[in-house]
Amino acid sequence: MSVQIKEMRSPRGVARLLWRLPIWLYRLHLGWLLQSRFLLLTHTGRKSGRPRKTVLEVIHSDKAAGEYTVFSGWGKQSDWVKNVEKTPQVIIQVGQRSLRARATRPGPEEAETILLAYARKYPRLIHFVFRLLGYRSNGTEEDIRAIARQSTIITFKVLPACAAGSE
Repeated sequence: MSVQIKEMRSPRGVARLLWRLPIWLYRLHLGWLLQSRFLLLTHTGRKSGRPRKTVLEVIHSDKAAGEYTVFSGWGKQSDWVKNVEKTPQVIIQVGQRSLRARATRPGPEEAETILLAYARKYPRLIHFVFRLLGYRSNGTEEDIRAIARQSTIITFKVLPACAAGSE
């Protein structure tokens, strides 16, 4: 049975610099190295109103539908989650493509299905990520469903006439 054994906080200091390292790949126009496995999210700060950036791992994508789904490792306390809840209009960069999108939350059943598919595709990685995030899990379908229900999963839906241009 999955149990969160410790509350995770966003990284600070040197750890924060390491977590933000992929942003520099995008700034150096090397985002293509991360392909569609990661995306660069440009969102609006809920207090400052200024553009903010973070790189997120894509746990599911449906390019035909223009949807990219991510899992918030730090939960609903993540600044980017709070920001997209206030202002869901965002820009995502996948590889070398910048797209205007809207952040939405999948329903509970859809979130479970997405996380289960990801866990089946990357069983070792999901086990490592869950441990890193403070979960004790035996990796069963029941555990993954429980974690999906407790977690923050966001889908970015690309808007029509989606070219966002360079920023």
